[in-house]
Amino acid sequence: MTERFTGSFTQQEPIPDEGISAALEVLNHGRLHRYNTGPDELSETACLEQEFAQLVGAKYCLAVASGGYAMATALRAVGVKPGDKVLTNAFTLAPVPGAIAAVAAEPVFVGVTEALTIDLEDLAAKLDQSQVLLLSHMRGHLCDMDALMAMCDAAGVTVIEDCAHTMGGAWNEVPSGRHGAVGCYSAQTYKHVNSGEGGLFVTDDAEIAARAIILSGSYMLYERHLAAPGPEVFERVKYVTPNISGRMDNLRAAILRPQLRALDTQVERWNARYRVLEEGVRDTPGLTIVERPEAESIVGSSFQVLLLDWTEAAVQEVVQRCGTRGVELKWFGAAEPVAFTSRYDSWRYAASEKMEKTDRVLAGVLDMRVPLTFSLDDCALIARIIRAEVSAVFQGS
Repeated sequence: MTERFTGSFTQQEPIPDEGISAALEVLNHGRLHRYNTGPDELSETACLEQEFAQLVGAKYCLAVASGGYAMATALRAVGVKPGDKVLTNAFTLAPVPGAIAAVAAEPVFVGVTEALTIDLEDLAAKLDQSQVLLLSHMRGHLCDMDALMAMCDAAGVTVIEDCAHTMGGAWNEVPSGRHGAVGCYSAQTYKHVNSGEGGLFVTDDAEIAARAIILSGSYMLYERHLAAPGPEVFERVKYVTPNISGRMDNLRAAILRPQLRALDTQVERWNARYRVLEEGVRDTPGLTIVERPEAESIVGSSFQVLLLDWTEAAVQEVVQRCGTRGVELKWFGAAEPVAFTSRYDSWRYAASEKMEKTDRVLAGVLDMRVPLTFSLDDCALIARIIRAEVSAVFQGS
């Protein structure tokens, strides 16, 4: 009998009871706006910022409406102006170039390696084109951050990290988001903490933090932030920084705070599932595993394999055959984007030049979510299905 997976790739775990209780408390008192507090009351949002700053070892933190808003705010806060060029990965998701477009800047796309990380050789060749790199840790893959930061520091390039897929991860024990000037995180449903939508922004730079807080819409109520610089810093920037409102509210912050406290445990659970998938498809003919460096502390909330140098028809057959058996694989090689699988040449608002090495990698990328609603047995079954269908197509080609 042919095995079939019947689970959902989009069903997340419930919000923890502690988060539900905290959310109900906010709903009962009705003070959802982050600055609407009672006497001597600390808002849920301010407490979330303080707790996340402590979690990643940052001086300052700001909670905002989305990860994309956090990135656009970071670009503005470090001084990117309309018409400026901003370096960024060719392999990423649409909110990353979207954040660059939101500030009327121009993306300069940098290639991707078979490790699914930014191509440092291509980056070195393009460093003189911009003063800012918006680095996407796409699908949780961290490049050699020590080498990247040495290159960027030497060239005077400011690094903003998109950590939507790496909250809880690290490179050489330095948390993701803490290498560059700013780290941006997402709390969207399919990320590592879930408030439906939301974002977090961290930095050690007092002036960047002050600008970001005003940009987010503080209405000069910055003294109500717990993870913010002193009032003297705001005095330097408050009259020249626009309000582009994008605050997080107390309801979402209340939901998130218990999830942050459980993050380490959740990371262990994701990684256990990732390792079952990885070992289950290892040595499949025609399939390339993305090997993870020892220096990288991963969060295995998604899983990628490569079918390098396969024909388009063969890759599509694998996707179709796995789908028939209940395994949803996303392919980044299609000419037209499907769901979130757009790539650098899909974004027609952003000019790009063809990159053959990158195109070869993208043509082979298969991607899969790994929700914690999957059991280890589920992951073993999914791996068996992928192995069987890749092997069948490979042997028949």
